[in-house]
Amino acid sequence: MRFPIYLRIWLAVVVAVGVLTFAFGWLWRTNADQAPAREIFIRNENGDLLGQTRQRPVRVPGQGVEFQVVMTDGSTLVVQIPPRGRPQGAGPPARPWFWTRGPQGLLWTLAIVALAVAVSTYPIIRRLTKRLEDLRLGVERWGEGDLSVRVNEAGNDEVAFLARRFNHAAERVETLVKTHKSLLANASHELRSPLARIRMGLELMDGESTIGSRKEISRNIAELDQLIDEILLASRLDARESDIGTIEHVDLTGLVAEECARARAEMVEVNQGRAIVVDGVPRLLRRAIRNLLENARRYSDGPVTVEVVREGSHALVRVGDHGPGVPPAERERIFEPFYRLPGASERAGGVGLGLALVRSIATRHHGSVRCEDQPGGGAVFVISLPCHDM
Repeated sequence: MRFPIYLRIWLAVVVAVGVLTFAFGWLWRTNADQAPAREIFIRNENGDLLGQTRQRPVRVPGQGVEFQVVMTDGSTLVVQIPPRGRPQGAGPPARPWFWTRGPQGLLWTLAIVALAVAVSTYPIIRRLTKRLEDLRLGVERWGEGDLSVRVNEAGNDEVAFLARRFNHAAERVETLVKTHKSLLANASHELRSPLARIRMGLELMDGESTIGSRKEISRNIAELDQLIDEILLASRLDARESDIGTIEHVDLTGLVAEECARARAEMVEVNQGRAIVVDGVPRLLRRAIRNLLENARRYSDGPVTVEVVREGSHALVRVGDHGPGVPPAERERIFEPFYRLPGASERAGGVGLGLALVRSIATRHHGSVRCEDQPGGGAVFVISLPCHDM
């Protein structure tokens, strides 16, 4: 039979106290029965010795101790020493309580002590183990698939610390599972559109618009390739134990300048030719800048400006456009995988993973990304990365 932990702890305390009480009583009784021998002398008023003996005292319950002294005339005299605290000439001793009578007194004492310990320790032990039981039930429910379960974190002891760590781990696992489910659901949805267009293009290959169909098929295949590449990259970045590449000293100013030239964006000179160096993976940093530039081109017909500045211990890359901007309520959601602003899903290009990858790349480099208002209209995306001291 499996006993609850609180019952096992409680029984262990009761048994331990009982054993200690019994052992102490046995030792005390043994020492009392083996009292050392004592010298007893009987003299008259002139100091003459009338009798003497050397023996262990005999304990008489309720009467104290007795000695039998052999007198010089051959007779035997019984000498009695009453218990301490009893006045001389007092009447017969009071009748002892039933649990102190005879050899059974120790057993009664043991029973009373065990009962007192059991009654006093049960509420304390039950209160402690109740939280352990709640934690066990929470872990069982979580293991059965209820990822939303959380346990009580009240207290400052080891149980409360364990509960906090469990809640933190459960929240991370639930978030990861939801993210992966959302990723799979949205990826399957995004894959249907180019596949349908490819199938339609193949059906039109036998018609007069063969060249146009081939171009459409090539464009859709490129879109599929981009989608698969971004899904794989997002999965690798989400897996914190995966290797993202070799960390190097990266000239962020030069890297941004190359991407601006490629995307025909205007780079604002604010550092007077001085390089800003960060520690990171060049391929991933280039991908983050490129995604921001492509996003700005996609949602703006005007010029795209980029500037790289250093503020304190961080390097900032600001990519600004003159498009419709991002409402304040949507500035966090746009970094979620496959999320698009209302009315933007039909725009050419993009699969909804670009900004999510930018945030993942910035996070893996111990940085961050945010969206701000652009003076005069539009949006500014700011990547903040720890700057390497040169």
